[in-house]
Amino acid sequence: MKLKLDLHDIFNKGQQIDKALRGIIDEAIDKKAAMVEIIPGKGTGALKKKVIRFLDQKEIKQLYHRIEKDGDNWGRLFVHFRHDAPTGRRGRGR
Repeated sequence: MKLKLDLHDIFNKGQQIDKALRGIIDEAIDKKAAMVEIIPGKGTGALKKKVIRFLDQKEIKQLYHRIEKDGDNWGRLFVHFRHDAPTGRRGRGR
């Protein structure tokens, strides 16, 4: 499953951007989505930088596996999730 967040409509509304980003991350975790596509658009690149800064926050960064910048469309990012990542307690109960 892949989720998508297009930020074009709220590009200049800082708090709404953070809320939308947190919402899509939470939804991906709840639905066990493998990836979230975030579209900040091309523009000046300021919104993409804001999205990356948001994703780099310690409490957010621990929720996903990695970020991928689209090589064909620099106005798009992919956030990858691993929902089956080991917790350090493998083999418990076996």
